[in-house]
Amino acid sequence: MKSTSIGGSTPAPWNITTMNPAEAPWHLLLLADPSRARIKRYLPHSTCFAARHTTQFTPSGLGTLIGVCVLRPKDTEQKQWELMNIAVATAWQCNGIGSALLNRAIREMRERGAQQLEVGTGSFGDQLLFYQRLGFRVTDIEPDFFLHNYTTPLWERGVQHKDMLRLTLEL
Repeated sequence: MKSTSIGGSTPAPWNITTMNPAEAPWHLLLLADPSRARIKRYLPHSTCFAARHTTQFTPSGLGTLIGVCVLRPKDTEQKQWELMNIAVATAWQCNGIGSALLNRAIREMRERGAQQLEVGTGSFGDQLLFYQRLGFRVTDIEPDFFLHNYTTPLWERGVQHKDMLRLTLEL
């Protein structure tokens, strides 16, 4: 995606490209998943997309990284994929970048012949609504996932995350 329009009239000041997983920005990855150990396990065999601010050029000429999306295959045939991480820099949130990243990932997975895209998320909060707006449906619940897999409790709006919902999008 070269650029996305905001409100359909003007080009967005950012674009989305593929990126080498080794170059994925830790400061963004940790916004969505606070476990460095978990990120280190899934990142090497992933497909990544980056959102870059195109009006702030870096020495590479690619633009400042403002969002990232990480997916990995769940099976050897690559028919099922899992969204492992999606994050947008705080200053850029609520500008459609997360939706654009995920829509790009969905399009790419369809082009590759994938049949399903799955994501695990907390059982409440904005992220759950985000995925549901894009067509994901709850397909499973993993009780106490966040209690067993994270050393630090995860809180949102005064409530501790305990269970993880699995959501699936049929491609």
